[in-house]
Amino acid sequence: QVQLVESGGGAVQAGGSLRLSCTTSARTFSSFIMGWFRQAPGKEREFVAGISYGNSRTNYADSVKDRFTISRDNTKNTVYLQASSLKPEDTAVYYCAAGQTYRIYVPRKPEDYDYWGQGTQVTVTS
Repeated sequence: QVQLVESGGGAVQAGGSLRLSCTTSARTFSSFIMGWFRQAPGKEREFVAGISYGNSRTNYADSVKDRFTISRDNTKNTVYLQASSLKPEDTAVYYCAAGQTYRIYVPRKPEDYDYWGQGTQVTVTS
């Protein structure tokens, strides 16, 4: 079973930054497509950003483009989400996800990911 562990969440004022990390001990991590999703109370889980196996392709939700950056370090089995210029509407539980199916693109749908972390809370205050 693949386990993902997120860290780096917390409370920040609007305009501030956070860096989220997601680490797994899975041997095949480097072959996974990795993504970040978020879910606010009363809302569906939504795609935030994703990255391909070799850090060559990325995909971002329109709401976070030019503010968030996803990256990965396969030697550390870790994917990162650098979230800058945070807004109150970014407040949510952020989930790390891993997809084991090979794709030439980075998917946006939750059902295209196979493993999930427990989530880390991000709270942005006005």
